[in-house]
Amino acid sequence: MFSLNDIQTLKFLLIGIPGLQKSHNWHMHIWISLPLCLMYVVSILGNCTILFIIKTEPSLHEPMYLFLSMLALTDLGLSLCTLPTVLGIFWVGARDISHDACFTQLFFIHCLSFLESSVLLSMAFDCFVAICRPLHYASILTHTVIVRIGLASLGLPFLIKRLPFCHPNILSHSYCLHQDMMRLACASTRVNSLYGLIIVILILGLDALTILFSYILILKTVLGISSRAERLKALNTCLSHICTVLLFYIPFIGATMIHRFGKHLSPIVHMLMANIYLLLPPLLNPIVYIMRMFQGRKSRA
Repeated sequence: MFSLNDIQTLKFLLIGIPGLQKSHNWHMHIWISLPLCLMYVVSILGNCTILFIIKTEPSLHEPMYLFLSMLALTDLGLSLCTLPTVLGIFWVGARDISHDACFTQLFFIHCLSFLESSVLLSMAFDCFVAICRPLHYASILTHTVIVRIGLASLGLPFLIKRLPFCHPNILSHSYCLHQDMMRLACASTRVNSLYGLIIVILILGLDALTILFSYILILKTVLGISSRAERLKALNTCLSHICTVLLFYIPFIGATMIHRFGKHLSPIVHMLMANIYLLLPPLLNPIVYIMRMFQGRKSRA
């Protein structure tokens, strides 16, 4: 058992893909690393492009695009905090990660994930105000309101760090996750599990339901518009955000449900859902919004 006195010297071992950690499967890692590397390049370049466009285009300095820049920063952070361990495993076989590095990565992954949920909620509020309260748009969405962020996830790394570890220090993913590290603790993890469940319920119960309620009100307002062209124009303003919400919440719900109720499933299923949850939104969100920007410019032209 590792006590709190010597836990600083503890290292964790990242598996990556179950069954491919043996030396004779090394050639498979090379082939898997190529699409992974391409995904990271597209994700980082796409989010940096969005930030550059918003910064250099004065006409985009409005609440909707300020929220979009927050989303791009969050996605960029998620990509950068998982990139070192993921590519380290598949490029050079670097599976070891120190105790402090693992908790630092865990902190940023969970903090940025919950922050993204808060940004998506704020963007839903932006769509609601723009469509349902257009005359009060500027007065409601001030810069003070735009700075709203969710920091409930800050407790997760500190709760898990206080635990002693006595099981084999092997993590089943390419990065450090709270639920994965909880399995290695030899003390009671009831507080950690309860806290994680409360956070998930808050995200799904408050953020997701509030977003859904916002779109019910938006749809009610849009259906009251007499002109068909105006109805389509109003709905089109929300299309990109709807795609982004689905890209975040569907993998999030899937990964959560598999972790809670799919313990009998193959480790590969758990690995795939965790990777989809963390890699897919930062990859596709920039594509959705860059296409939206070009369509907006084309329509104005």
